[in-house]
Amino acid sequence: MNPETLEIKVALQILKPVHEVFEAIVDPHKMKNYFISESTGRMEKGKTVVWKFPEFDIKFPVQVVQIEEYNLISYTWEGPDKKDLLVEIKLDSIKNNSTLVSISEKSMRNDETGINWLKNNTEGWANFLACLKAYVEYGINLRKGGFDFLMKK
Repeated sequence: MNPETLEIKVALQILKPVHEVFEAIVDPHKMKNYFISESTGRMEKGKTVVWKFPEFDIKFPVQVVQIEEYNLISYTWEGPDKKDLLVEIKLDSIKNNSTLVSISEKSMRNDETGINWLKNNTEGWANFLACLKAYVEYGINLRKGGFDFLMKK
């Protein structure tokens, strides 16, 4: 790793087959059960979809770069200072019909803005993985109500 740049890397094992995990990420109807509140469509290569999160009154354009069915989902979205950041979600089928989900987001300069991004988005990706796991394995929406304290009353 270059000490001048920062990159996020997180991973978690999900006790479901890779095809179920893949669909939970690319299908907006499933994704609404654990991550977003709205989407303009399914994630497909070359397509731009717009996500809205339940706790923010902002819409986030997501430009899908690559989709390899049951293996890779890659897209760019806007980070701090209007910088496009690349997100790669890799899915590996592992023992006991489980899936290892590995996520990277890159990259930002190693400065105050980059360090704040690293802190906030690493927390966000850890939350994404926990919510994905709870939804795919147990049908539970961990995100629901979890960030109500951020919303204006």
